[in-house]
Amino acid sequence: MGRKLDPSRKEKRGPGRKARKQRGAEVELARFLPPVKEQVSPQKEKHAVKAAGQAARGRSGFSDSNSKWLAPAKAKKIQSKGNHVELSSDGEVEESNWEMEEEDGSSEEEMVDDYGASSSEEEELLPIEKAALKQKSDSEEEEEEEEEEEEEEASESTSKQKMGQEEENPDLQLNLDIDEQFKLPTNEEPPDLHVIHQRIKGNLEVLQDFVVKREEGRTRQEYLAVLRRDMAAYYSYSDFLLTKLMDIFPLPELINFLEANEVPRPVTIRTNTLKTRRRDLAQALINRGVNLDPLGKWSKTGLVIYDSSVPIGATPEYLAGHYMLQGASSLLPVMALAPQENERILDMCCAPGGKTSYIAQLMKNTGMILANDSNAERLRSVVGNLHRLGVTNAVVSNCDGRQFPKVLGGFDRVLLDAPCSGTGVISKDPAVKTNKDEKDILRCAHLQKELILSAIDSVNAASETGGYIVYCTCSIMVEENEWVVDYALKKRNVRLVATGLDFGKEGFTRFKDRRFHPSLKSTRRFYPHTHNMDGFFIAKFKKFSNAIPQAQKEAATPSAVPDTVVEPPPKKKKLEGSKADKEQKLPQPALKKKRSLQSQRRPLKA
Repeated sequence: MGRKLDPSRKEKRGPGRKARKQRGAEVELARFLPPVKEQVSPQKEKHAVKAAGQAARGRSGFSDSNSKWLAPAKAKKIQSKGNHVELSSDGEVEESNWEMEEEDGSSEEEMVDDYGASSSEEEELLPIEKAALKQKSDSEEEEEEEEEEEEEEASESTSKQKMGQEEENPDLQLNLDIDEQFKLPTNEEPPDLHVIHQRIKGNLEVLQDFVVKREEGRTRQEYLAVLRRDMAAYYSYSDFLLTKLMDIFPLPELINFLEANEVPRPVTIRTNTLKTRRRDLAQALINRGVNLDPLGKWSKTGLVIYDSSVPIGATPEYLAGHYMLQGASSLLPVMALAPQENERILDMCCAPGGKTSYIAQLMKNTGMILANDSNAERLRSVVGNLHRLGVTNAVVSNCDGRQFPKVLGGFDRVLLDAPCSGTGVISKDPAVKTNKDEKDILRCAHLQKELILSAIDSVNAASETGGYIVYCTCSIMVEENEWVVDYALKKRNVRLVATGLDFGKEGFTRFKDRRFHPSLKSTRRFYPHTHNMDGFFIAKFKKFSNAIPQAQKEAATPSAVPDTVVEPPPKKKKLEGSKADKEQKLPQPALKKKRSLQSQRRPLKA
């Protein structure tokens, strides 16, 4: 039967935390405490009411005539010689060495049957049901305790907040005053991105209301220098590029532009109407788990992709040529060109073929398109895309665009997407932030001027339906856009016309100390922070005469005359010995004529 222990020798211990959760803990606790007048807490009153309700419900079950016989008798729990072991709700073994007498009005009445086992109203319940009842009562007690604790904490926190507000109000006011007064930093301050960002904001606020908020003895140029240095450090731009951008944008708009370049542009696709319709393509892609929407009211073929469960560049629809992955901004030049059916069109810089295929789509595979690019490796992607998209009216050529009027001319329309510095697509190529300088911009501008003159010369002004040239770049630099367009207006018989695009910002007619032609208002600029597409510039020309202006010929002829008359100095040094030998062999009259000619040439050299 197990070991026999003498309960009188056992050291008495008070109930622990787990014992409080058990039924009868109050009775057990009373054994270890001196007799004191009990103070009933409101929580115990609630438990007593619940217990009374349970007892009332239990007694209502006895309704037959033998209710007196069925009522349990008053008895005492008799301690056996051995220890009676009970399991608590926590699975711990406890030795019961105490007696429990029934109290009047209590719901837990016990009786002893012939075998010495206890029986009560809960005798009919299964052990699991008893455990559930015990757990339920324990959880109710814990919830009530937590509610009381939460109420106490809430009252304490409200009182602390009231006290803290009274104490912190002067400090808050001081902080506001400190933030409002922006001061230029010293060189000793360490670089911290958070501090730099806050400094940029404060600097912008001062520059917007410079007269009121400026620090005494400081000039506007000092504030601008600090702002440029901070933005270069925070956004990782070169000082040259930031200076250029500060000339183009107002300061608040510049911050929006720099922030927009840190976020990639949405993925857009163009429906190939030679093979499908936009509605059918959208339904097919939605069935494949693609989340998309129409690009906008201005485009009838574009779709914007938000997310996709399949790779957009490898779907069966893509491989079948139903759509082309193409940026939203690259749709605009073709829309401005507005090609007509049965026309002869030149795409001077066509790689990778998105604009060329869009032109063929609008022409419904009629007429002829000459797709030219100076880079033979990039033409591979052009040929692949044209085959995949089902374009049959295109001829691919690999020529230098500057030689094009000699190669082939007489086109109805020409599209020139000129190579540029790429300052409008910084989100795609972040290296542009630091690897561009003044020489790169001027080199691109010079190449663009040569290409635009070649494009204008390739167009037939007498065309019945055409005579248009569209010039576009993915740059926002004025040197590559308005400057080039203004140069073309001076050198050829062309004029600017409306692009046909309802949105976009007007081009500059004046920039710093430069003044451009007033018709440059009809050109269009697109920015990432305003139109959510890559930075782009578009200008549309109409050629009204095939004749080249006279000023161009007069400028070309004087440049050729000095080259024929004046010999270059290095060649003269190499041929000095041979000339001396020839002079000795020449007869005397011929030698005199030679020297007289040399004396006439001397002032020309000077």
